[in-house]
This record gives sequence, C-alpha cells and structure tokens, in this order.
Amino acid sequence: MAIDPEHPVLHGELAELRRRLDVAHTRVEGGQTLLSHRAEQTAKELDDLSARVIALEHSRWPLPSVAVLTALGALVVAVWQALGH
Repeated sequence: MAIDPEHPVLHGELAELRRRLDVAHTRVEGGQTLLSHRAEQTAKELDDLSARVIALEHSRWPLPSVAVLTALGALVVAVWQALGH
C-alpha cells in the first residue's frame, strides 16, 4: 500500500480506525446473536401457546351441547314445578 507524500497517514490514526471497525463489527455480531436468540425464544413460546390453544379447543364443550343441556334442565324444572313441588 503506497502512501501519498502529500497526505501522510499516521500509524496511530490507522490503528484507531481499525479498532473502531473491530468494535463496531463486534457490536453488530452481538446484536445479531441476541436477535437470533430472541427469535428462537419467540418461536418456542409461539409453539407452546399454539399447543395450549389446541388443547383448550379440544377440551371445550361445543355450544349446541351446552344449549341442549340447558334446555333439558329447564324442562326438568318446568315439569317439577308443574307437578306441584
């Protein structure tokens, strides 16, 4: 690398620029690692949440079944009252 005699570059300035570049590169890599870790955590939490929702959907009672049970309960109460109890 040839240095123009009109613009002398000091070794200290070049070393400082190299150090700043290394620091910036390290910061970017650290940020990427952190974002990657957070993305993995978010994906895991999303999978867990999806599994919970599926389990809740399978364990819930369908609305027509609840309506039928309510109607039968109302019929039993109506018959019980009609018989004079």
